Amino acid sequence: MTDLTSEDTFRLNVLLANKPLAIRIDESGMVVWGLSEQGESKVPLHSDGRPERYVRGVKELISGHILGSPGGYPIYLRRWTRMGQMRDESLEQLLMLGEPEAVVAAVCAPGLTDELARRAWWAMEDAENARRMLGNPAIVAGRMGRVLARYLLEFLPFETETETETEKMMASVRLVLQPGLIDAEDRLSLWRKSARKQAYLVGFLQALPDDLPQPVPARGDAEDHARGLRPLAQAGNPYAVLLLRVQASPGQTFLKTLATVLAKPPTQDVVQASFDLARGYFSPMRPDGDPYLPLEALVEEARDSARADHGSEGLRACRDAAPDLTGEIAAMRVLSGLGYGVLRPVLRDSTAIGSLMRRKLGPVIDPLLERIDMLRGKKNG
Repeated sequence: MTDLTSEDTFRLNVLLANKPLAIRIDESGMVVWGLSEQGESKVPLHSDGRPERYVRGVKELISGHILGSPGGYPIYLRRWTRMGQMRDESLEQLLMLGEPEAVVAAVCAPGLTDELARRAWWAMEDAENARRMLGNPAIVAGRMGRVLARYLLEFLPFETETETETEKMMASVRLVLQPGLIDAEDRLSLWRKSARKQAYLVGFLQALPDDLPQPVPARGDAEDHARGLRPLAQAGNPYAVLLLRVQASPGQTFLKTLATVLAKPPTQDVVQASFDLARGYFSPMRPDGDPYLPLEALVEEARDSARADHGSEGLRACRDAAPDLTGEIAAMRVLSGLGYGVLRPVLRDSTAIGSLMRRKLGPVIDPLLERIDMLRGKKNG
């Protein structure tokens, strides 16, 4: 164990004896911070050698006090996480170690409480930690939910549409749009910024597929079709329910937004997320799940399923009630099968993004946009 100065050892022991709620080590500033019910306390460090080695000694002292062994971290932590035994009573200890990795382990734990989230956030303000905690319903419902959402909202402009960042952007938008985290004004402001950020739009589609801002009108012929489809939907026909959903205002808004994303996706992550969204939205058309087929096979299979002598009894009932929607039914069948099987033939092992990626995806995206236009009533056949 690295020798610490007597002054630092004394002050650190005083800090630990006062049972801090969390500890944070500023390695660049050589300061140890402690959080208590009364506020923050500060212990400046006085290294007379290599700072990184001295900080390691500080961590060993803290670990020895908290866990009973200077080697307790990260050995204990790794064993807990590897065996899935991160007990709730261990979380408080993790936040007192002054280790970023320990904080991450705590914020990922299912048993994290709102109070422990407050301590963890004090110990390590970080966008990734905010996203992890907002994936926990208990934190979303607590006081910290709005604090973390506000941080992500303010941090979003600093993220860029690169392959590594778009996934984070989509997740941030989806998470802050959970009920009760931001107000209507912030939501509308974020929506307006989405006009230039397809990744934001994906987050909206993931969080609010039936409640997107600035809705567009229902399809012009929606009510004509509803007369035949509504009785089937009321009887529990899932295909009729989906057709009514698609033709109503929320469905048309969803389709318009999805088309906007697919028309100019910045990265492969955005394309894959859009395909996942479409497959989930139209999943009633394909109860057997993702078929992992290329587009040509999906189109052929959808054409067959739309024939009068094919499909389930429920699907045939929809065709009988709205015979002029046969093309739309086939289009929905195609969209319900979107997955990596569609992307693989055109991208293979390519890491292309931006305009080069879009050129490669043209043979796939263009036919999909035509089918989305059909569902929006813009094209027929």
